[in-house]
Amino acid sequence: MIRGLYTGASGMNAQQNRLDAISNNLANVDTAAYKRDVSVCKSFPELLIRRTNADGVYKTPFGCSDAAPVIGKLGLGVETNENYTDFEQGSFRATSSNTDMALSGKGFFVVQTPDGERYTRNGNFLIGKEGILETKEGYPVLGENGVIRVADDMYKVSDDGMIYGSEDNEIVDRFKIVRFDNERYLKKIGSSLYIDNDISGPAHIAEGEERPLMMQGYMETSNVNVVNEMVQMIEVNRAYEADQKTITSQDAMLGTLWHEVAIAR
Repeated sequence: MIRGLYTGASGMNAQQNRLDAISNNLANVDTAAYKRDVSVCKSFPELLIRRTNADGVYKTPFGCSDAAPVIGKLGLGVETNENYTDFEQGSFRATSSNTDMALSGKGFFVVQTPDGERYTRNGNFLIGKEGILETKEGYPVLGENGVIRVADDMYKVSDDGMIYGSEDNEIVDRFKIVRFDNERYLKKIGSSLYIDNDISGPAHIAEGEERPLMMQGYMETSNVNVVNEMVQMIEVNRAYEADQKTITSQDAMLGTLWHEVAIAR
């Protein structure tokens, strides 16, 4: 009976984690290139329940054998297995700015931060001081030759990321686009930025078929489907209430048990 309290509590914790992920997705539905978080739960291993004093251990010509029959399984609750990022492609929205960029396909822009290189799908760029192409937070966008510098916002970008100046149409630089072996395990660090780790593998320059197409004057929207997220939120709330009622019932039965035992004594 005490185990039932822990089982219900583990279910409530798992549903709370799911609700946190869904709430964060809904809060970022209008964030450019935001990728939804998914919380995955797994059950603890189930135990087989045996009737130990039915037949017990009986003798056979070949030795001893356990004849206790299996009467069912006992679940031990669930836990949050992982929270991962769904990198499904978002839709594209046309803008009136030449500094806005979108990636059609898998890949990431590279930006320079005080803590080193970080990665983003958000191509909502602007031209900062000294003609440096920057993110909204002021982080310089990197090309294959370093920080990208442009004279004005009339530059042109080809499908493969080559940047051409507005005056003489000469090549300024090429956007540094990277890929990962297991991008699903990239870690979010805020401001639409990601950092690699041992599981995702190090970044490598995307070339050939691996390289996504560059779309100038477009922005990638979030891949959050509001309707689906709301349906999941309702599902989580119902599951949370069911776990809560389970704990309430277990507590009531436990109280009755102690009350009856106290009266019997």
